[in-house]
Amino acid sequence: MRKIRMNVQGTVQGVGFRYTTKMLADRLGVTGAVWNEADGSVGIEAVGEEEIIDTFISEIKDSPSPAGRVTYTDIHDDPMIKDYKKFEVRYR
Repeated sequence: MRKIRMNVQGTVQGVGFRYTTKMLADRLGVTGAVWNEADGSVGIEAVGEEEIIDTFISEIKDSPSPAGRVTYTDIHDDPMIKDYKKFEVRYR
């Protein structure tokens, strides 16, 4: 299992990005969470098989939201991320 933490920047708030990220994660079988950051970016923790996480990252970079536009992603492997049972949208 691969566990990643992402920060996604661009037009990613107010465009349904979190919800379409959840739909993507559910379709691929990825668990984790997505949330808005105070600086206008979106944070993501994702857990899944290596190839599935690679697909997830690729689709996030292309923006799962048709109205969104990703200009930058910062991605780090983080084995300390908890094991999630599902993918959730967080409200902070």
